[in-house]
Amino acid sequence: MENKNILIIGASSGIGHALAQQLQEAGATLFTAGRTQPEGIHSTHMTWDVTRTPAAEALNQLPEILHGLVYCPGTINLKPFHRLTPDDYRHDFEVNVMGAVSAIHAAYATVKKSKSASIVLFSTVAAKLGMGMHSSVSVAKSAVEGLTKSLAAELAPFNVRVNAIAPSLTDTPLAGFLLADDNKREAGNKRHPLNRYGTPQDIAGMAAYLLTDQASWITGQIIGIDGGMGSLK
Repeated sequence: MENKNILIIGASSGIGHALAQQLQEAGATLFTAGRTQPEGIHSTHMTWDVTRTPAAEALNQLPEILHGLVYCPGTINLKPFHRLTPDDYRHDFEVNVMGAVSAIHAAYATVKKSKSASIVLFSTVAAKLGMGMHSSVSVAKSAVEGLTKSLAAELAPFNVRVNAIAPSLTDTPLAGFLLADDNKREAGNKRHPLNRYGTPQDIAGMAAYLLTDQASWITGQIIGIDGGMGSLK
């Protein structure tokens, strides 16, 4: 990853932070954006609250050429359908979809200049597998998958690849309430064919790979990193 400029949005915790650590060790030049600067990461940081400030204003220190863009922010708003309000759906859509759209718009010119760039977005296993109480996040992440495929087709002539990773339950601060005690952690393990829930490093490893030249023939894919949940019974 030496001589590659990579922008990670949401690198202060969870998957984004694990990815930043892996890319830093691989020699990438990192640019980060989010509400807080990631600890232990050497990067050019731009403060951005996805729900408050247009990306075009916040992402004002991008390099002339960007070789990779990773959009990590997400939501886990799990409620029965009758308790979800239209505002819940709007918020999940704003963070998961419109935030990604805004970021890609802001970085569009710098990504195209690289002539060999990779954009990585995040979906969820719940966009493929019907899961109760997931309707709001499933709607938003399904839109991310549509965005991934459409952008991949549009940007392929410029040799810009676009892929999405669809994790299952992963041990991140966002999912902390789902793994809050031993009973919940054990239940989380048993839900997966590989008998464990995911780690940030599991997911970050795939994101890092998609940013490398080794993945130069992969685009328009929704890649399930989910312990087998999306495919196995």
